Amino acid sequence: MRTLFRIAGLLAALAVALPASAQFGHPLKGTWSGDWGPNKQERKRVLLDINWDGKALTGAINPGPNAVTLQKATLDPSNWSVHFEAESKDAAGKPIRYVIDGKLENIGAYQRVITGTWTEGAKKGDFKVVRN
Repeated sequence: MRTLFRIAGLLAALAVALPASAQFGHPLKGTWSGDWGPNKQERKRVLLDINWDGKALTGAINPGPNAVTLQKATLDPSNWSVHFEAESKDAAGKPIRYVIDGKLENIGAYQRVITGTWTEGAKKGDFKVVRN
């Protein structure tokens, strides 16, 4: 009888855990924070806000009054690579192009990680962001 209760308890715990893990939604959806820069001494904090409407990825770099809207956002599930493109203007009105290429890691966990290369205008470096 104890064994039956233990098995029933285990099955109940699994029944609760499985739907909870399935509610993450799109693997990129959410707010991601981290930094980027050309080396370890020169780093800039960055926040990515990525949404999924069921058809397309949208989002922004550093959401807020100076947000940069993503013009292109893709995920290749065959190798979990991501690609983002955006454009803004500097204080003089000159365009600044953003190209962000990375790899999605730790996919099974809530706090997923994206690492890769970040290009902002003429500056290029590496980046790492973690989903909050």
